[in-house]
Formats: sequence, structure tokens, C-alpha cells
Amino acid sequence: MGTMAASVEEIGAAAPQALELHALQHLGELRSTFESGRTRPLAWRQSQLRGLLRLLAEKEDEAFRALHDDLGKHRAEAYRDEVGVLIKSCNAALREVGKWVAPEKVWAPLVAFPANAQVVPEPLGVVLIFSCWNFPLGLSLEPLIGAIAAGNAVVLKPSELAPATAKFLEDNIGDYMDATAVKVIQGGPAVGEQLMEQRWDKVLFTGCPRVARMVMAAASKHLTPVALELGGKCPCIFDSASVGTGRNLQTSVNRVIFAKWSSCAGQACVAIDYILVEERFAPTLIKMLKSTLKRFMADSDQMARIVNARHFQRLTGLLKDPAVAASVLHGGKLDAKSLCIEPTILLNPPLDSAIMTEEIFGPLLPIITVKKIEDSIAFVRARPKPLAVYAFTNSAPLKRRIVEETSSGSVTFNDAVVQYGIDTLPFGGVGQSGFGQYHGKYSFEMFSHKKAVLKRGFLVEAMLRYPPWDEQKIAMMRHLYRYNYIRFIFTFLGLSRT
Repeated sequence: MGTMAASVEEIGAAAPQALELHALQHLGELRSTFESGRTRPLAWRQSQLRGLLRLLAEKEDEAFRALHDDLGKHRAEAYRDEVGVLIKSCNAALREVGKWVAPEKVWAPLVAFPANAQVVPEPLGVVLIFSCWNFPLGLSLEPLIGAIAAGNAVVLKPSELAPATAKFLEDNIGDYMDATAVKVIQGGPAVGEQLMEQRWDKVLFTGCPRVARMVMAAASKHLTPVALELGGKCPCIFDSASVGTGRNLQTSVNRVIFAKWSSCAGQACVAIDYILVEERFAPTLIKMLKSTLKRFMADSDQMARIVNARHFQRLTGLLKDPAVAASVLHGGKLDAKSLCIEPTILLNPPLDSAIMTEEIFGPLLPIITVKKIEDSIAFVRARPKPLAVYAFTNSAPLKRRIVEETSSGSVTFNDAVVQYGIDTLPFGGVGQSGFGQYHGKYSFEMFSHKKAVLKRGFLVEAMLRYPPWDEQKIAMMRHLYRYNYIRFIFTFLGLSRT
């Protein structure tokens, strides 16, 4: 779910031959398993989902420890954002997969009689999932749920930047799922490069645009279809006229803090990147944010840490930019030893500074003021399409304009980030924020091919589709393509000239 790094930080120099042989051996076994038909039965798919549920239940404490070791996540945050979400998603898939795999009958025109038309979902084959480090368990297993439900064999490449979670997955997946059909392969850029040199039936990559371009270039060798989950700068429009007082204001501020600082310290592709608010209301909003942060984040363990020193230095650089430093109104304390950055609020940093042109991916929140809240729409439209647009407003006209006039992977009103956990909504980007959608049935569809199946009989044969041609046949075809069967019959009987 993050974009400032991926499980493949870069597609580096050629890997040793041993890595290539390792990848080939795994791929060969997976391909054999899939071709044997082992993964296709509904019973197999359901058994794998049950195995995943057992893993999450029996190894919950180990998962919590891994997420804390990698990112300093509190066990409550780890359950809320990863383990609990996965249990929900897995139970939903287990409950619905029988419906998902069923052929869908579709309409066939009368001219095709007798005929039966269906859309039959079939598994793609052997698929590759690149996970990311910020939600290293959730972003590994959420797409795995869909890939398995769709009947595929899977290689999962977790992020080397979350080594404890990667090891947890490698140590446990084979004990709870079919080890001949699901493989976890650890490693860095060289392993990623070798994996991308193989032929896959689909690749899902979660990460940054720079690496995504390399993944797509490598996939083009085999014309491998790719889904990209990237990110971007997700704006939050704060309409003080409709949510600027009383309970609505406090609830809105609570939800902003949740979506900026409480989800992996802002290291999330769906995190609020910056706020747009009317100039006159900015002081009130900042005061509420400060007081609520003091209550929510009183203890240092209430927020995750920065993933590593490199990303800590990147965020430090954003803050220490001389053009930006003067805009810091709250926070900004840096602890390089613990990799912790205090929740930080900035007011109107320069729009051409890195903090306003790059995805922040950390606990820094710029607040940008506008004269009128309606001006925020033009501000959002002038920038690359984000993964999400958030707006706190009860104004129906403003809601309508945001939906109709902006483009993003999703729009959420009066909350943020929670759309990620709703299985009935597709999750994915548009434009530079990615393409391809998953979660719930959309995960199943991402890893399935919808095969068109048409069954015809021999009772009726329309000779008009064969030569020799004449005007009567052309006239009958005109009527058939308009589904005007009455005029077709008249023409067939020679009772009409048109």
C-alpha cells in the first residue's frame, strides 16, 4: 500500500546464476501443479483460505512481533490495519467464492437460436505478487486471497525492507497452505530481477512509479499483464462551512489524525498527504489538530516508526529545506536513533518545494489555504491523479463537483483510509497512481480470465451469412443487426423490399 519503496527497490545488476536456477525450480514446480489441475476445484480453493485463516489465528502473536520489529507498530494498530482486515477479507472470500466461480449466463440474440451464452471465470495460471514494506503482511496476503480464490498458483515476493515479516511469511505459509502451489521467495533487487525475467501469467506490483516502470519493461518481454498499485499525493478538502463546528469538527479532526499519523506514521499510499482549507479557518483547524494529537499520541509507542535510515533522511530533507522550515508550526522533532519523527504540521510551504511535489509518505502534514473551498477543486485537478481524494463536507453541491470534476482511484467523504477495508469497493489507482483493482470480488477478477463460451445447435441455419450475395440478404442483415425480427421475416418471405 506504499509507494516510496517496494519489495524490489530497483531492478539491479544481473543476479548470480544460482538465483536464476532457484527461481526456475520454484516456477517449474508451480507450473506443474497448476497444469495438473490441482488448484482448480472449489474445494481446494476453500481449503487454502481456511489454512490462511488458521495461520492468522494461530500465529497472531508472531505476526504482531514481526510488524513491531519491522515498523514499531503497536499490536492494536497491527490488528486494525493488517491482521483484522485479512481475517475479514479471508472470511468474505470463503463465503462468496462459490458464487464467484459459477458461470454467468448472458443474453444471446434470437438470431443465434438455439444458443446458450456464458461467461466462465478461469484462473490465469502462475502469478507473481510483489508486496511492499509499509503493510508487509496485509499487502502480501490480501492479493494472495484473491489469487488463490481464483484458482492460481502463486509466488509471493515480500519486501526485503520488512525482513521480520518476510521471514514470518516464508516460515509459515508452507505449513498452512499447499506448498506445491504457493511459494514465498525472499531477497532483494537481484531476486526481483530474476523473477521478472521469467514468464508469468500476471504480475501485481505494489510500490513506486520508478520501479513500476522497470517492472513493466521487464514484463513486456513475455507480454505479461501487470497490475500496478502505486499512490500519489492524496488531498483532503476540509469544508469549514459544513463541518467546522461542534461534534462534526472534532470527529473530522479525529479522522484526519487517524488517516495521517495513526496508519504506519503516514507511510501509506492512501494516507492524507495534505489538507486544503479556507484561509480564515486554518488557525482553528491547526489548534484542534494540535490538541487532539496531544491526547492521541501522548506515548511514543502510539505511532509506528520510519522504516529505515534512508527514508528517515529523505523525510528529514523535506523538513530541512530552507524554503520549508519556516512553515513548520508544530512538531518537527527528529530522533535518528529510534527512527521516529514527531507528528508535524506545516502551513503553506512553497508549492514548488519537494514536500508539495513528491509523495510525502511520512508524518508530515502540509496545510494549504485557499480563498474559497471551491478553489480546492482546481488545485487538485492541476496535479497528477491521486489514489484517493478525501473531503470533509456536508455540502451536496461540493460533493457532486468533487465526484464529477476530479479523477482519482476513490473518493471518500467525511472519513479517510477506511475505504481500503470495504470489500465491496474496488481498490486501485488511475493514471500515475496505478491501474488494476482488487479487494473482495475484485481480487478474484484481477486474477481471473472471463472466458466467453457460446454453445449452438444445428436446428436453425441462416444462409444469409454465406455468399452468393444479393440485395435481399443485405436487407435481412440490416434488420437482424437492429434486432427487428418482424421486418426480417417480411423480407425473408419477400413481402418487403427494405
